[in-house]
Amino acid sequence: MAKFARKRGKDSPAISTASLPDIIFMLLFFFMVVTVMRDSTLQVANNVPNATELTKLEKKSLVNYLYIGKPVEKYQAVYGTSPRLQLGDKIADISDIPLFLEEHRSGVPEKQRPGITSSLKVDGEVTMGIVTDVKTQLRKSNQLKVNYSAKPRVD
Repeated sequence: MAKFARKRGKDSPAISTASLPDIIFMLLFFFMVVTVMRDSTLQVANNVPNATELTKLEKKSLVNYLYIGKPVEKYQAVYGTSPRLQLGDKIADISDIPLFLEEHRSGVPEKQRPGITSSLKVDGEVTMGIVTDVKTQLRKSNQLKVNYSAKPRVD
């Protein structure tokens, strides 16, 4: 009869790192796909006022932002220093609002279109004249859900 000898001092095998690059690339692609980039670069000053009664918007994908403020120093040579309207990535006129809204509506499913909200991000230094003009144009474009963006007041 043969004798079986016990092997002593043998270490467990090393963990294979061959699949590590695959895992890293899967994570990289995952984060590239789910990361949301900033929609627009601000070209107008946007220091929103403080408020006490705030509510959060439910679906941010259904919100289109309209920025109103004085152009930042970089764009003052082109647009001047009077308050301007920014739609998306460009400074626009009030007459461009219906086209901007229609472009946003076309990207939203038919079922969710009644939930579209226009959010006015108005600089605290802007007078109400341009804001009233924008609201009038929104009303004419049948965009009746409008909110004002504000920061929470710190007491």
